[in-house]
Formats: sequence, structure tokens, C-alpha cells
Amino acid sequence: MTPDQHPARSRRPAERKGDVRERAILDTCETLLARKGYEAMTVGDIAQGAGITRGALYFYFGSKQDVVTALVARTVEHLWERSRAAAQAEEPRQAIAAAMKRTVELWNEHGLVMRTAIDLSLTVPEIGELWDRTADLFITAITAVLERSGVPPGTGPEHAAAMARALCWMIERTFYHASQESREALRAASATCEHIWLTSAGLTA
Repeated sequence: MTPDQHPARSRRPAERKGDVRERAILDTCETLLARKGYEAMTVGDIAQGAGITRGALYFYFGSKQDVVTALVARTVEHLWERSRAAAQAEEPRQAIAAAMKRTVELWNEHGLVMRTAIDLSLTVPEIGELWDRTADLFITAITAVLERSGVPPGTGPEHAAAMARALCWMIERTFYHASQESREALRAASATCEHIWLTSAGLTA
């Protein structure tokens, strides 16, 4: 057996202790958001839930706000990863259906984090910038789908980019409210948003 064939070399590298702790901190933060809410949650609560001291938590994050910002970043990264490939599908109708399905899945799993991000986006600059960058990625993806559907490119109100921006923020607000009600409400809201997107793309016939 050569060194390159040694079984130990084929194993996935062990997760670093810091990565495990950071994930525990973020998971605990998400749990506490549901249990206490952002305002009532403290750094001490997060540290205790993650099984570490306050001092250890400060090694990773400087404040409760920093923890929440990192949690939002992790969540929107998952959202973008799930939706990007779907939106790039060649057939626009399939791309729209797949993108909406992935979005519903993430709102079902992490709706509270998404709503917290929206709530804090106007008062916490880091979260606001992160949310705006994420929206820009989706607007670009939606624009591409609309253009593949025949909506003309350009800067006018009837062109793909402007329509994509309106669709993106409509979906955000619709999902925000529906996710507070139930999974059924979220599915219904998604179906409506999908219909509007298809109509905008001229694909309802």
C-alpha cells in the first residue's frame, strides 16, 4: 500500500474544536430567539446554552449582536446555495418552481432567523448590508430568469431588472408575514408568489 492509498489519508479531516463551538453558539442563539426573543436573550444565556463560559464566547464573538449577525449570515448563505442552482436551470418555468420550493424549505426551517434579520436590518448596519447583498443576488438571479423568458433587459419599469427587484421584495414581505402563521400559510403564499412571477415572465398561458 502506497502512502497515497493509506486509509487515514482518505478520511475527511476532523472538524476543528473552534468550528464545533462556533456552530454550538449559533445553534443556541437560534433556539433562544424562539424561546426568549432578541431583546431578552443575553450573552450569558447563549454561553450557557452552548456549554461554554462567557469569556470563551467572547473569543469568538464580541457581542450578542455579532452572534446574531453570524447566524443570519449562515442562514442566508444556505438560502442562496439552495436557490442559486435552481434559478440557473435552463427552463424558466422549472427554475421558478424550484427556486420557490427551496425558499419555502428554508423559511420553514429558519423563518425566525429570517424575520429577525428583516427586523434588525434597519437598526444593525452589518445585518442591513448583509440582507441587501443577499437581495441583490436574488434580484440578479430573478432578472436572468425573466430575461430567459423573453422579458427585455434594460432599466425601464417594464424591463427585467426593475420587475425582478419588485418581485424580490414582494416575496420577502409575503414570506415574512406568512411564516408567522403556519406552514400551510407559507405554502399558500409561495404558490401566490410563484403565480405572480410566472405571470410577470409571461408563462401562465
